[in-house]
Amino acid sequence: MAVALPEIPPAAFAEAVRAAAPEPLPSETVDRLHAHYEELRRWSTRLSLIGPGTAAEVVERHFGESLAALPHLPEPVGRLVDLGSGAGFPGLVLAAARPGWEVTLVEAQERKWAFLQAVARRAGLSCRCLNVRVAALLPPGFPDAYEVVTVRALRLPPDTLAAVAERLSPAGRLLLWAGTEAPPLPSGWVVAGETPLSGSVARRILRLERA
Repeated sequence: MAVALPEIPPAAFAEAVRAAAPEPLPSETVDRLHAHYEELRRWSTRLSLIGPGTAAEVVERHFGESLAALPHLPEPVGRLVDLGSGAGFPGLVLAAARPGWEVTLVEAQERKWAFLQAVARRAGLSCRCLNVRVAALLPPGFPDAYEVVTVRALRLPPDTLAAVAERLSPAGRLLLWAGTEAPPLPSGWVVAGETPLSGSVARRILRLERA
């Protein structure tokens, strides 16, 4: 269902997104995130990107829960693949906050893929946007190597997650946004840590590493 998002002046957006972030955000990052929000607001009236139940808390819920992963990306550079990028959470947000990282956004729905491309252009992000569906046999064009995989709004079967994990670097990690019940894990991977998400007793980020 398409929803109308409220206009948020740049100063008010900056205050809200900085309050939701786990680390200080430079002005350039805040500007990129506001550009993301403005494009989200423009597209949301004709494309289902945000659920109506969270429309009033987009900054705190969607931007904030994406930024919560920043402590898991301490390196200044790296390669990240975001699966099921949809409205850009967390992939576009992390690309804005970690400009030194090479970020690939993977989205199966063509219209949402077009949205991701529009945001990347408006925010000046060098993300690579792939319009493919991920399965146990990874599609052509899927990155060959990376350090981090993020999955927020997509539930993948273990064999698909295992195929994606095979291309992770030796010290690579999977970051899964989850509720109280942990999703099925690929063989040989364990939950090495978790990050509670603000405003919820159930939602958290699980960090998976090789056993």
